[in-house]
Amino acid sequence: MSILQSIILGVIQGLTEFLPISSSGHLAVVPYLLGWPNPPFSFLVLVQVASLAAVITFYWNDIIDLSRALVFALRQRNPLLTKESSLALYLLLATIPAGIAGLFLKDFVEMAFTTPSAIAFFFLITAGLLALAERLGRRYRSLNDINAMQALIIGLFQALAIFPGLSRSGSTISGGMLQGLERPSAARFAFLMSIPIMFAAGFLEIMELFNTPNASNLLVYLPGLIASAIVSYLSIRWLIRYLSHHSLYIFSFYCLFMGLLIFVLKQP
Repeated sequence: MSILQSIILGVIQGLTEFLPISSSGHLAVVPYLLGWPNPPFSFLVLVQVASLAAVITFYWNDIIDLSRALVFALRQRNPLLTKESSLALYLLLATIPAGIAGLFLKDFVEMAFTTPSAIAFFFLITAGLLALAERLGRRYRSLNDINAMQALIIGLFQALAIFPGLSRSGSTISGGMLQGLERPSAARFAFLMSIPIMFAAGFLEIMELFNTPNASNLLVYLPGLIASAIVSYLSIRWLIRYLSHHSLYIFSFYCLFMGLLIFVLKQP
């Protein structure tokens, strides 16, 4: 991987991690279409860590408020004491399905990154989920109205997104809307619930890098990580504003286009 490739892939990660069009799918298919070698799995995880830094920065005040509320509620031996402590607990609950899926399906997921037909299929699934959420989602709840079962169901949608082409934000926003959340509330829940799972994946990968340090790789990765962090922050800010007044159909059509394009281009 060259520095230029690292920067381009970092920008793609930043644009697609929080827009509901699948960062993993783009990071798998763009090198394939350009004739580049597959990016190392460590790079794929670390650019997600850069995106994690962006979402933590964007929601820093929310994270602090929710954490304080949960700690206070736990000291009172009532984690559902307030709306804020309940939401914090539900966000943690929603991460469990994706954590379990990641532990047991890691090898299969890595193999899917090298299979264009699988990536195309999952892009089409993302397109269907987004359209389904717009068609069936009632969109009348705020985050204060969510309950534990609804949070767990949204977490199951996040678990689907370990496959390349299946957007994490697209799946979880769709899951939230199908549970009655308004679009901006569904996006906020999706982004906040992504923090623990992205942190865990990044932490494990960084530990592996420490065990097998390669300074040249890290120097090549760094420009991509910076690009990913900056573009991720801007993407979050733009998407929250966009969803206040617009539907998900444009992203659904885009994922449909990407899935069909990959199917066509992979033909001999």
